[in-house]
Amino acid sequence: MIPLRYNVRNLLVRRTTTVATALGVALVVAVLAGALMLSAGLQRTLKQSGSPGTAIVLRKGSDAELPSSIEDATVSLIRAAPGVKKDATGKPLVIGESVVVLFSDLANGKGKSNAQLRGVPPDVFEFRPEVKIVEGRRPAPDTDEAMVGTKARGRFKGLELGQAYELRKNRSIKVVGVFAADGSSYESEIWGDLNYVRQAFGRAGTVQSIRVQLESPALFDGFAAAVELDKRLSLDAVKEVEFYEKLSENTSLFIMAMGGVIAFVFSIGAMIGATITMYGSVAHRRKEIGVLRALGFSRSAILFSFLFESVLLALLGGVVGAAA
Repeated sequence: MIPLRYNVRNLLVRRTTTVATALGVALVVAVLAGALMLSAGLQRTLKQSGSPGTAIVLRKGSDAELPSSIEDATVSLIRAAPGVKKDATGKPLVIGESVVVLFSDLANGKGKSNAQLRGVPPDVFEFRPEVKIVEGRRPAPDTDEAMVGTKARGRFKGLELGQAYELRKNRSIKVVGVFAADGSSYESEIWGDLNYVRQAFGRAGTVQSIRVQLESPALFDGFAAAVELDKRLSLDAVKEVEFYEKLSENTSLFIMAMGGVIAFVFSIGAMIGATITMYGSVAHRRKEIGVLRALGFSRSAILFSFLFESVLLALLGGVVGAAA
């Protein structure tokens, strides 16, 4: 059997070929790993946005907040539903929120992207104690003041502390605070006063979703039955954790599909490149192979030696791609 150090030495001597082949494999690994990390990160972030003891109520048939529309009067009915948790003063922990997606200019001037604006009531901090102001102050109720999540801060034009962010013509909000929310997706949102946001977009008297804190996660089934069986309401109730899991499924599937296709195309190129490299290596080392045969090494031993070099190249490329 040919000593393994012979293969390692060959790779070191042929540095250009070794580096080119290993980088081809590394590119495939990096693309696939990047897609997997992006998908896992999205799922983790959305799961952190939900609480096991919180339910979200939407208009029947809506699978997201944007297409849902619920009248303010319904929020009062939900407060009286069984299983709803109350604070120390006896007030039901129920809030209605309005959600708007804006197509806004990026702060770096490189085009536009979607920014999510959430209209929240003044008691949102009591409902979501994990939300903390990290800079600035809380917005004053019933004003044009707003706060921005740490991940959205500075991403769009006008989303820095003290700046004005335009919602639509002659309607803007002033950023007075920056908040964190334990790494949840809320940190990528803009939060403004519920009434101001609704008036700005002609949605007075309605909310997109109702969030409810329950006395115990085990009481969800009873709460959901009371809400869904009331024909006057035409609402659906779902656990907040499950709601965000469903939201992440389609996006994760898209990311994985795109990443898989790109990785597959790159892998074909990497395999072709590796094959050409190894064929070229064999062709240029015919004399070397003849010497090895003359020294008494068998064909299988020489074949194993060249395949071992290929494995070393793949391992090297895999390590570099995973590290990248």
